[in-house]
Amino acid sequence: MNYTEAIYARHSVRRYIDRPIEAEKLDVLRKAVEQANAASGLNIQLVVDEPKAFNGLFITTYGQFYGVKNYLVMAAPKGKVWEERVGYYGEQLVLVAQTLGLNTCWAGLTYKKVLSAFTLRKGDIIHCEISLGYGENQGRQHPVRPVEKFYEAEGEVPQWFRAGLEAALLAPTAMNQQKFKFVLHEDNKVEARTFFSPWGYTQVDLGIVKCHFEIGAGVENFRWI
Repeated sequence: MNYTEAIYARHSVRRYIDRPIEAEKLDVLRKAVEQANAASGLNIQLVVDEPKAFNGLFITTYGQFYGVKNYLVMAAPKGKVWEERVGYYGEQLVLVAQTLGLNTCWAGLTYKKVLSAFTLRKGDIIHCEISLGYGENQGRQHPVRPVEKFYEAEGEVPQWFRAGLEAALLAPTAMNQQKFKFVLHEDNKVEARTFFSPWGYTQVDLGIVKCHFEIGAGVENFRWI
């Protein structure tokens, strides 16, 4: 499975079976985390076999988790730039997990901070966590909205741009809010915008959807502005 296939296969999963993640898959994840931290300056940490963080804490049934023992801690300094990086590199790891046959779900509030399970640098906060493991099922696809609601462009849009939009619309966002828009400028320059949401997390969401857009559109076809 490649990353494009992973985008279409991935759905948020909150309920997990009691099946350990194989050592060889953990090795792949640890290497991917190391590479993401080196590229971004984030302090992402993989926590394995720790059941307390997601045990019994939820806000409405929408956010209820069950059986989570493995997760990614998305730690970094405060600030919008860091929030976007959390989304971008966190979603890369989500897609790596999907290629390994694992399930995931982003969590902004529905977890407890088990401080003994990870180490924060001075100035770091936990922006979110990502559950990880073998799901009871593969989740389900939310209704996909028309791509026309999520872009601005003059004239006919190229196929690569539409493919990027389609991939972005499959990205997970907080409460499925999708508060973003892509603007196609001259010379294949693309601007990604985000909008206010009472739920917050729009900058994290922006990083997530930009990750998907790049995979769908192909980074060789455009550049960000």
